[in-house]
Amino acid sequence: MGSGILGVGQSGLAAAQAGLVTTGHNIANASTPGYTRQVVIQTSAGSQDTGFGYVGKGTQVSDVKRVYNEFLNTQVTTAQSTKYQLDTYYAQISRINNQFADSVSGLSPVLQDFFKGMQDMASNPSSTAARQTALSSAETLAARFQGLDGQLKEAEAGLRSQIGTSVDTINVYAKQIAKLNDTIEKAQGNSDGRASNDLLDQRDYAIAELSKEIKTTVVKQGNTYNVFIGNGQPVVVGAKTYDLVSTTSASDPSRTAVGYVANGEMIELADSSLAGGKLGGLLEFRSKTLDLAQNSLGRIATGLAMTFNAQHALGQDLTGALGGSFFRVGAPDVRAGTANTGNAVVGATVTDANALTTSNYRLQLTGGNYVVTRLSDNSVRYSNAAFPPGAIDGVSFNIASGAFAAGDEYVIKPTVNGASEFGVAINDVSKIAAAAPIRTAAPLTNTGTGTISAGTVNGPPPTNANLQQPVTITFTSATTFNVTGTGTGNPVGVAYTPGGNITYNGWTVQLNGSPANGDSFSIGPNTNGAGDNRNALLMAAQQTANTLGNGTASYQGAYAQLVSQVGNKTREVEVTGKAESKFLAQAVAAQQAESGVNLDEEAANLMRYQQAYQAAGKVMQTAGQLFELLLNLGN
Repeated sequence: MGSGILGVGQSGLAAAQAGLVTTGHNIANASTPGYTRQVVIQTSAGSQDTGFGYVGKGTQVSDVKRVYNEFLNTQVTTAQSTKYQLDTYYAQISRINNQFADSVSGLSPVLQDFFKGMQDMASNPSSTAARQTALSSAETLAARFQGLDGQLKEAEAGLRSQIGTSVDTINVYAKQIAKLNDTIEKAQGNSDGRASNDLLDQRDYAIAELSKEIKTTVVKQGNTYNVFIGNGQPVVVGAKTYDLVSTTSASDPSRTAVGYVANGEMIELADSSLAGGKLGGLLEFRSKTLDLAQNSLGRIATGLAMTFNAQHALGQDLTGALGGSFFRVGAPDVRAGTANTGNAVVGATVTDANALTTSNYRLQLTGGNYVVTRLSDNSVRYSNAAFPPGAIDGVSFNIASGAFAAGDEYVIKPTVNGASEFGVAINDVSKIAAAAPIRTAAPLTNTGTGTISAGTVNGPPPTNANLQQPVTITFTSATTFNVTGTGTGNPVGVAYTPGGNITYNGWTVQLNGSPANGDSFSIGPNTNGAGDNRNALLMAAQQTANTLGNGTASYQGAYAQLVSQVGNKTREVEVTGKAESKFLAQAVAAQQAESGVNLDEEAANLMRYQQAYQAAGKVMQTAGQLFELLLNLGN
């Protein structure tokens, strides 16, 4: 800019105009998401030696900069990522919590109704109506198990869809950031290194939106941003992007996993490495709540079916036949890894419901050893060159056909199908084994005071083949007796202990009192036992028996534990989410206080630049008048 009063006025006019345009730009974008307030950087144009001193040459605009604080911006994106993870987790878990804890639609009321039906039947075992009520309550219980599991499966299906959507969104934002990196690099190269503020805002906004989907780490490299996720996997490097994909898990084909594509090869990422944002919330909900809920509900169903069936099999139905299966039991789910090279067909069987856990398991052949790992705590439960020979946590493994190859792996879910496959196996009320299959008796001709108990059938099933064979106990003295009957071995001179257990052919009785020499007692089939309720009472008593968790929990107790776990986690996520929301609001307020547009402040700036513009124009007007005066003097 030339020296003199005209040049000074022109520089002031240009600076004021730049200020007016920038202020107007701020006002226009006050509501634009991600916009950062801009300011004009104005400096002196210097001065000129006139011989009598230095006279100023006006002003110049050196730059237009963003009011940007990297620390505050990073705080916002970090808090935002955590908040969206918690919000997503809470949205998912709250639905499950409401389902399980509901006093009407939960499992507790139908479980209580089922055992009430059994108790009512035990009060009148020959009543067809009482038996039908018991059977109907069992069918209602099965429907509730299946309904709750169906809701969990719906949540799982929705989860797969949401994971795919989140992965697609991450890829979209990654491409936007890469494109902006390239555009910013070119723009700054064409403007002597000066940044395009609006392009920088767009890139920061894209990163902020990306942080809503997943936790990100940004590393500056010159004018570009490199963006990393997980354990350091880059999704943006300069103008290049690396895609994520939703894929089938290699170790568990029933599960959706997230893969990372690099150099044309897809690498499956561990769920635990993808923290933060919506995607992190979805994966955490699946691993920490959904899997637990499915397995816990399945364990209750499997345990109830197996233990109830075991007791039912020890009874006798109205036709005189021994009891069969009352409930259908869900089979464990076994999935072969997609990378397996062997052809082994692996099976699993629940052998002890009491020992079941709520965990899944991985079976591998690695380093020459078969290794069984419990996935809930990653503890190795078995490692040996021989295939696991016995039960592990109540589950036995087998190879139905084929053979393992080194590196092969299988995921076994012992209880995941327990609720969905739980059902009533009988549809005829006469098939309910409410009676005991044996009956004891003492002849009226006995002269002593000896008595015999009603007798119990020894478990577990199957029962002894000679269970209902007639057996006679005859006292040869006050302290000894002989036993006769098929399957007993006909022992003689057996010592008598009042109240002691006497066990033969799969049953147990007790004798008390003082039998006399020649007194006898008989054990035989329970013919015409329609009014017998002994097995019904034993089945009803299972309501309060600790049959799960290695003898620590009843069916109702195990369900209450599940409800408590889900409820406590829901409350934890809710409280933490509210706290994180407040922290995010504070971080945004601090960031906006420095970088956001304040309309009152911009209005004041507008007036200031307007006055400056008018003053600079007055200076130029004065310069013009002086120049005109000089021209007139020349005339």
